[in-house]
Amino acid sequence: MNVDIKEGDLLAAEPFMSGGPFKKSVILMCEHSRDEGSLGFIVNRGTQFKIDTLVQDFPECDIPVFYGGPVGTDTIHYLHRLGDLLENSREVSPGIYWGGDFNKLKVLMANGVVNPFDIKFFIGYSGWSPGQIYEELESGSWIIADTDINYVFNTKPSTWADVVESKGTSYKVIADMSDKINMN
Repeated sequence: MNVDIKEGDLLAAEPFMSGGPFKKSVILMCEHSRDEGSLGFIVNRGTQFKIDTLVQDFPECDIPVFYGGPVGTDTIHYLHRLGDLLENSREVSPGIYWGGDFNKLKVLMANGVVNPFDIKFFIGYSGWSPGQIYEELESGSWIIADTDINYVFNTKPSTWADVVESKGTSYKVIADMSDKINMN
C-alpha cells in the first residue's frame, strides 16, 4: 500500500480502534518526516481544564485546554490563527499556526487582542517514531482527511464523525456506526 501523509493532514482513527487515547480521535499532523518521525494534536478531545488555571501568570480567561495526546502530558502546546502576530510560529496548514512567542501571546491575551476562537491549547501531543505512522497507515489504523480550519477552531468542536463524513458518501456509513457492535 502506497500511502502518503503531510503536515496539515488530519488523521481520523479507524472506526474499530478499541479504547485507548485514540478511539474516535482526529489528529492534526503538525510535523512529519519519514526520517525523524511525526507529531500532531488530537483536536476533538476536550478536558475539564482552563489554560489560566494550568499556566502560572497567564491572563484570566475562559479558554479550555484539549488533550493533545499521550506523549509529554506535562507540556502545553497551542494552535492559533494569529499568523505572524506571534513571532516564531509555524504555519502547518493554510491559516493554522503552531506555537510562537508565548510571552507575547500572554500580552495579547491580557489586552484582549486574542479571541477564544483564535487559539486552541493542548496538554501533551501525539507522536510517532520514524516509520511508525506508515506502519499504522498501512494496517488501516488511520483515515487521512483534508484539513478544514473549522475542524480546529470551530466554536463547537468538530467530531470524529464530521471528519470521517467529509471523505464522502461511503464513509458516511462508517461515521454513523454505533460503538455498540450489536447496534450496527
